[in-house]
Parts: sequence; structure tokens; C-alpha cells
Amino acid sequence: MKVHVDTDKCALHGQCSFAAPEVFDFDENDDLVYDATPDDSQRAAVEQALRACPVLAIEIQG
Repeated sequence: MKVHVDTDKCALHGQCSFAAPEVFDFDENDDLVYDATPDDSQRAAVEQALRACPVLAIEIQG
């Protein structure tokens, strides 16, 4: 599975980090950081993050 976040769309609401904290987080500058190739065991959480994103900035491939 590959995860992509469109940083042009992302408004840093943080809903993804609540849904999938193992994959999405914020760094010391409050910028979004994420694991672009998380383990498949994280699929359900990443799909929840995708649905929770208010600006639809998250895509899952594979």
C-alpha cells in the first residue's frame, strides 16, 4: 500500500493523525509527516483517515 497526501490541499486539520497515528503525525514545525509505505496492517486505519480528511487530501494506492 502506498499513501499520498496532496500537500496543496492539506489544511493541517489533523483528523488523519487521530485516525491513524502510526502513519500520520506532525513534526516540531507543525507540518504533516507521514509514512508513505505503511504496513498493510495499517490499512483500516489509513482508510479511516482518508474518510476523515475534510479536504480529501489523502490517496491510497495498492
